[in-house]
Parts: sequence; structure tokens; C-alpha cells
Amino acid sequence: MLLADVFDERLIKLNLQSTDKDAVFEELIGEILAVKPELDRTEMLAAIYSREEKMGTSVAPGVAVPHGYFRGLNGIIGAVGFSRQGIDYEAHDHKPVHLVFMILLGDGAQEQHLYVLSRILSFVRSGALSYIGKAESSRKVYDILCRAG
Repeated sequence: MLLADVFDERLIKLNLQSTDKDAVFEELIGEILAVKPELDRTEMLAAIYSREEKMGTSVAPGVAVPHGYFRGLNGIIGAVGFSRQGIDYEAHDHKPVHLVFMILLGDGAQEQHLYVLSRILSFVRSGALSYIGKAESSRKVYDILCRAG
């Protein structure tokens, strides 16, 4: 599975308005609902918060990957958000997060979970934050994700 299979170009938001973690969750789930209106907002939020309560999802300086299992979904869906001003994410390094990869994993996606997370971490280690910070459009970010594999 490639990152381009998880993240839809329509679900890449380059100018997040949210300034804290809770608002980012709401904003990105709103983006998902715009593409998949049949999904349930409350259940998606519950899935993300369930995982977040176990362990924070700030994975690298400036990057977070909130994720969770959501029964009402077939496969995996993800949204990407970028904030120039930064988000108070309660990160372990106490610094703002600028790049958020939100992932919802549906029935049967458990095996792909760790693979997708490892692909994202490899992408982040390759300097993703600077690449995405320079992108002028969602399409450019999607192209970067496609090249990352």
C-alpha cells in the first residue's frame, strides 16, 4: 500500500485554521466528511480520541499522526493538514506541530496499520515538513506523497 492510496488529494488542507489539537481533529474530520458524508463524525472522533488517550501521536518534531480504528469504514482513509502558524498539540517536545497526517483504519485494515505508519515516518525523515511547507497546492502535496511511495 502506497501513501497515495491512503491520502486523497481532496483531503489535503494546506492552511489549517485550528490552533489546538482538538480543533485540528474536528477540522480534518470535517474534510473527510465532505468527501465521505456517509461516515459518522462522532464515531470517527471517538476512534481518534481513543488512540490519543493511550499515547500521544506526535511522532517527530513538528509532525503528528492521529489515528484510530473505525468500524464504519472499509479500508483506510487519511487526511493531511499543514499549519504555518503551528498547532498546540501537547507534543512531547513541547513545540508546535505543523504537519498532521490523520488516519482512520476500517475493518480488515489492522495488518496495514503498522505499514502505513512506517511509510509516513520514512516520509517524515526524508524532510517532508520542508517539502510540504513549500507546496503551493494540495495537488503538489499529493504528488510529493506519490513520489514518496
